[in-house]
Formats: sequence, structure tokens, C-alpha cells
Amino acid sequence: MNEGKKRALVKLKTVRGQMDGIIRMIEEDRYCVDISTQILSALSLLKKSNLDVLDGHIRSCVSEAILKGETEGEEKIEEMMYVIDRFIK
Repeated sequence: MNEGKKRALVKLKTVRGQMDGIIRMIEEDRYCVDISTQILSALSLLKKSNLDVLDGHIRSCVSEAILKGETEGEEKIEEMMYVIDRFIK
């Protein structure tokens, strides 16, 4: 497991705990703005964990493919551009 995935895993486990807390807040009919704030916090952490995964991918798979040759490198770059495009939407 690369370092990016390790960092993402820690964040994702935190999000799992946040989700349990958000569910409890809804079940307890807590204040909507407080619930929304917690949801936004979880979303932010999900995005950061995605960046960690992508960072690890670029530093391992993509860089290796670029070093192997033009076709493999181009394929990985195109793949990353697709993911980045989806990420920013």
C-alpha cells in the first residue's frame, strides 16, 4: 500500500465515524444547520482522501508508466485528466 492510500485510509476511517455521528444527529432531530455543517465536514475529508489516493497514484503508477514509454505514459496521463475533470465538477 502506497503512502497516499495510507493517508486516505486514516481520513476515510475518520469519515466513517463522522457518518455515524451525523446519523445519530438526524435520529435525535438535531438542529439542521449543525447537521449540514457535519455533512460538509465529511465531504471535505472525502475530497482530501481522494487527493491522497490520486497523489499516490501519480507518484507510483503514472510515473512508472511515463518511464516505461510514450504509449503507456500517455494512457496514464489521459486517465488522470479524466479523473481530474470529474473531481472538479
